[in-house]
Amino acid sequence: MLEYVKTILLKVSFDKMLFEKELRKAFNYLKREEQQQLKQWCYQKFSGVYLYIVKKAFLNVQA
Repeated sequence: MLEYVKTILLKVSFDKMLFEKELRKAFNYLKREEQQQLKQWCYQKFSGVYLYIVKKAFLNVQA
């Protein structure tokens, strides 16, 4: 499921609102370990463009 979420995020990354919406939805599908992996991946891929959104989305995810 993690790879599916990554694919979706890459495809909607052209639009800020869609990206944020899909990132929030991802938490409904992913296990805690997968959320950690997604967090690392998002920071690597999108911190330059959507740093605020990524930080906000992962506020409640344990490090």
